[in-house]
Amino acid sequence: MAANHLSITQINALSPADFTSIIGPVFEHSPWIAEATADKRPFENLDQMRRALCETVRNAPVEKQLALIHAHPDLVGRAALAGTLTSESTKEQACAGLNNLSAAEITLFQKQNAAYREKFGFPFVICARLNKKEAIIAGFERRLQNDRAEEIKAALEEIFKIADLRLRDLISH
Repeated sequence: MAANHLSITQINALSPADFTSIIGPVFEHSPWIAEATADKRPFENLDQMRRALCETVRNAPVEKQLALIHAHPDLVGRAALAGTLTSESTKEQACAGLNNLSAAEITLFQKQNAAYREKFGFPFVICARLNKKEAIIAGFERRLQNDRAEEIKAALEEIFKIADLRLRDLISH
């Protein structure tokens, strides 16, 4: 079944397996979120579905929340440089101009990724489609000041922004 611009009515009519297959990729390598949300249908609209998906994440144990954060690639990291990101992540990093960096900028991103991972133990997540490289670099600086609990919350909020944009790409509204 093509997942391009389905209506909310079509989403509501999907089998749980098809719902998970189509909505699952909205959250990077984490189909468990769609799977756990499928039985909350029918949804009245896209926003109600988005809220239900995000609520599934918020109500999940911290270990599952951390697994979701860990599922995201480093910005300008090994996967990006090797060309092994998901197609969604590749497009999103390109939107922010991260596919066209100088050697010095790549080094800066790698340094920031390393500092962030060392402090928090997970990758820096930011909605690249809503930011350009300068804002992302500033985000590293600002968020490195957070404590781990604040940063888990910040990373999840960014993941929700990413998921919202991906849902809008999939579902007609």
